Amino acid sequence: MLFTGYTTEFLEAIFAIIFTFLWDLFQLLGGKTFITLVPHRVQTMLNLLICFGVVVGSTINKFTTFEHIDIPEHFFAGYIAAAGSYELAVIIQSRQPKDKKLSPALAAMFGLAFSVMLLTGWEFYEFTMDRLYGLNLQRSGFNTEAGLIDTMTDLIVGTAGALTGMFITAFSKAGFFKKKGKKK
Repeated sequence: MLFTGYTTEFLEAIFAIIFTFLWDLFQLLGGKTFITLVPHRVQTMLNLLICFGVVVGSTINKFTTFEHIDIPEHFFAGYIAAAGSYELAVIIQSRQPKDKKLSPALAAMFGLAFSVMLLTGWEFYEFTMDRLYGLNLQRSGFNTEAGLIDTMTDLIVGTAGALTGMFITAFSKAGFFKKKGKKK
């Protein structure tokens, strides 16, 4: 890709490779970082999102007319960000004294707020890349509201994913999805 003029795609691929193996890279540093405490389930979800977003999403957008691939991408990004942020809150709180327990509701609210912040940061990234490098990540046109509509749709869909991820993660951590044993 680098030699055929697809520099952006080349950088996306490098980013995807590095980010996919982030946990492994941190474990090479001796396992002394908080990232090694994040459950493998979150890493797997993140890897699937990267594969879907970078590989499938970029390919579909280049070679087909399917324009709405970013809707499921932003939904699942919000979901994964909320699940990962919940785990991050638990990890941060685990360094506190044992008598201070973390409320699942508080961890869920942190997960939601942090994931919405990440979604907003991604939209900042899209805007910056469009302006600096002439990309069209926000699908903005001259004298149209397409870029605004794309950005707001991305934020709304991502927040819906984050809400879904927050509730599913909080309820599963609280034990709502466990099968109850048969009473004799």
